[in-house]
Amino acid sequence: MSYCDIMDLSEDNLVLGIDRKYWISTRRMKTKNSFKLPLVGPALSIIKRYQYHPKRESEKLFPRISNQKLNSYLKEIADACDIKKNVTFHVARYTFATTITLSNGVPIETVSKILGHTKLATTQVYARVLDKKISEDMSGLESILETKFSDSSCDKEDLRNSNF
Repeated sequence: MSYCDIMDLSEDNLVLGIDRKYWISTRRMKTKNSFKLPLVGPALSIIKRYQYHPKRESEKLFPRISNQKLNSYLKEIADACDIKKNVTFHVARYTFATTITLSNGVPIETVSKILGHTKLATTQVYARVLDKKISEDMSGLESILETKFSDSSCDKEDLRNSNF
């Protein structure tokens, strides 16, 4: 989610999804598009951690903090972890889209919906394909093909010796 969308979240945005788990249901400020995002364990833990925070406004999920201050805190964390990259809230959104979702097999259409993009082309900017992902996908394809070839009359050795 974007910084402004996170800061605008209220308890009304937490809903039970079709899987009987909590989801965030809201609209993106930038596009006004509605989106739903299932909450995984760590995200739900963060929300619970701020439930009784003294600086939290009663209707909001998180205490109000400027984007600049939030990025400053992220830089401190990055320094403590010896991360050399310039870390910002938007970089975290980008990392979620690439490293966490797309690299772990979440379809780009799902990622696009989660990010609240109006066009799939916008999400494709995030979809840099990593060598590791290419290798994993091709290994999966190889397994499927081996299963199909082992069930057919075609011999793998015949394929290796063919000229195509």
